[in-house]
Amino acid sequence: MRILKDLLLLTPPFTQLNTPYPATAYLKGFLNTKGISAFQMDLGIEVIIDLFSRKTFTQIFEIAVENERIGSKNAEVIYLQKDNYLDRLDEVILFLQGQNPTFAEQICEDQFLPRASRFDALDEQDWSFESMDIQDKAKHIATLYIEDLSDFIIDCIDENFGFSRYAERLGESANSFDELNNKLILPPSFIDEISLRILSEKIKTQQPKLVCISVPFPGNLYSAFKCGQYIKKHFPKIKIAMGGGFPNTELRSMTDPRVFDYFDFITLDDGELPIELLANSILNPSENSIDYKRTFVLEAGNVVYKNDSKKPAYKQADIGTPDYSDLLLDKYISVIEIANPMHSLWSDGRWNKLTMAHGCYWGKCTFCDISLDYIKIYEPIAVKILVDRIEELIAQTGEHGFHFVDEAAPPALMKAMALEITKRNLEVTWWTNIRFEKNFTKELCLILEESGCIAVSGGLEVASDRLLKLIDKGITVEQVARVTQNFTSSNIMVHAYMMYGYPTQTIQETVDSLEMVRQLFEEGVLQSGFWHQFALTAHSPIGLNPSAYGITPKYENITFANNNIEFEDETGINHDQFSFGLKKSLYNFMHDMGFDFHLQEWFDFEIPETSIEQNFIAHCSESQNQEAPHRN
Repeated sequence: MRILKDLLLLTPPFTQLNTPYPATAYLKGFLNTKGISAFQMDLGIEVIIDLFSRKTFTQIFEIAVENERIGSKNAEVIYLQKDNYLDRLDEVILFLQGQNPTFAEQICEDQFLPRASRFDALDEQDWSFESMDIQDKAKHIATLYIEDLSDFIIDCIDENFGFSRYAERLGESANSFDELNNKLILPPSFIDEISLRILSEKIKTQQPKLVCISVPFPGNLYSAFKCGQYIKKHFPKIKIAMGGGFPNTELRSMTDPRVFDYFDFITLDDGELPIELLANSILNPSENSIDYKRTFVLEAGNVVYKNDSKKPAYKQADIGTPDYSDLLLDKYISVIEIANPMHSLWSDGRWNKLTMAHGCYWGKCTFCDISLDYIKIYEPIAVKILVDRIEELIAQTGEHGFHFVDEAAPPALMKAMALEITKRNLEVTWWTNIRFEKNFTKELCLILEESGCIAVSGGLEVASDRLLKLIDKGITVEQVARVTQNFTSSNIMVHAYMMYGYPTQTIQETVDSLEMVRQLFEEGVLQSGFWHQFALTAHSPIGLNPSAYGITPKYENITFANNNIEFEDETGINHDQFSFGLKKSLYNFMHDMGFDFHLQEWFDFEIPETSIEQNFIAHCSESQNQEAPHRN
């Protein structure tokens, strides 16, 4: 007998291919503790499964030809091999879902899969590629194959498509709702039609009274609104709420009433209590007066923020264990985009997501939105409860892999958790985000490794002590070198987030940061990284007090999204020019190449010589007791 659910928890396209974004699983786990029935779905993975099938791609090729959309040379190459693409597609997807591992041998045969422009990089990676085992090598080739097909979709069918995002530009710095609204009133795209068909079938099956749509990123904002629009038109009795990372950071100043043509409620910050209150008022309208917690509604044509409820937010111990039921866990697609084992963790493997602590225990970095509750309110979870949840999720999902999605996992709690995991003889594999602080001694790293920790990621940001102090990061480059050495010598891989274009950063400091990063990779204490350009956000210390950091914001009239702010730096430096060279050099470093290149070779404009001592990182890594080397 089919059991109807009162709430539908929905993640719209697109977030990740390899594992569910955890927001709905967290919320469903909480609702279980309150006896509120809910069904969850990751609409993104369901659309991808439908889209990347022989049946649908046959239609895509036909549409591209009939509408004369094959314009690029790469699209022509793919279309000329369309029969080969179609013949292999369903089998390749099954392989990437882990359902046909023996297919790896055939995939690795030369020319078994058709090839277009994505395979051009394969020759450049030859050394790293050849060092991969047969399964990873096949996964990498299969990834390039489906990326070729993705390029065909973008070229010929829908320029807004991306595996982990859709129409992302519409959600970035959208101070006005106009552009997004104008896009929404157009007829649905080919991908929209797939998405809305699947959504309609689920709503008819579950018959929910409230649909809660989680919007973590700009790349699923458009699809969230498209879903809301469809539900409003075809299922007008259903109420719709939006929550998640995007509204939490971007929509706190929203005033445009047109947003409520698509949604009934928009909740901010932790969703447990706001959704519980909404659910109770909708499911029992005669018994409860409407009581809101951190919720936007429309009243008399005006956007109104309601925070009437006196109930306190739930403690982390009381929100329950995330519940991954309903999600199609065996359908997620593991891909390897580049031949780097640390970098691939974000796209390869099905990870249960958990959190060790709510918020950030440091909470000082000047570029970070530390004024917002999801970072500002720090609350660790008791280690017994945390490891109990690990065991519950293993029993529920059959998966022993965990990604702890903390802002920065506290070293003391990591140690306590690791010891408890070891004490219970649990076989788990896990990784998390950290700060590169001195408490990560060699002894602690060995304890973490023994419990199953395989990797950490952390913010190196700017590899300059002056800027790290200005950021209030609480670390030095020397300290990062020693901590990364402790991790890697304990067989724990390290990923670093790097930043360029921080306020007052000079060209010399950018060049010196690159040299620091080069040495970290060359010494083998860093395995993966990512450069991103500094962005001024409204809720960070810099955004709240820009003059103290030598920048002049260019404020816009805000009626919709308010987070990223354009600005002028008093240095007048064009930091955009560094983007390509920094990312190209990093790509090579992650494949153990390019260490002997002069830094100038990464750029097509003149840069100064680095001022960093040639063996600075090597000296830092040698001994905790050795006197730190001096820079030139």
